[in-house]
Formats: sequence, C-alpha cells, structure tokens
Amino acid sequence: MANLSGIVKQLKKERDNVEKQLAGLNAAISAFVGVYGGKAPRTRRKLSAKARAKIAAAQRARWAKVKAQEKSARKSG
Repeated sequence: MANLSGIVKQLKKERDNVEKQLAGLNAAISAFVGVYGGKAPRTRRKLSAKARAKIAAAQRARWAKVKAQEKSARKSG
C-alpha cells in the first residue's frame, strides 16, 4: 500500500505541473490573440439608394467639370 500512495502522490505532482504548463500556454495564447488578432473583420455599411444616387450625381458633376476644362483647353490650344 505504501507504493500505491507514492504513485498517487507522483501523479498529483505531475497533474500540478501540467496545470502550470497549461496556464502558461493559455496566457501565451491570450497575449497572441490580443496583439495579432481576435478582432472581427469590419463589415461594410450599406448605403441607401438615395445616398448612392447623391454620390453618383456628385461624381458625374466632377467628371463633367473635368471634361469641360479639357474641351476648353482643346479650343484655345
């Protein structure tokens, strides 16, 4: 029986060592995720049809202005 209690003692000691190693691994994983990841990818916001139309109209106006300047530059030069 003395041998059996020694084995149990040794197993408990091994269990404690493994728990310490797991705690260290968990801490390392937490640190790694905190630095390099763990953030959810950004989702794109949806624009309303009205907002898209307004943006498109503004872009068309910008292009019209550029084309008008090119046209006037061709006439004068």
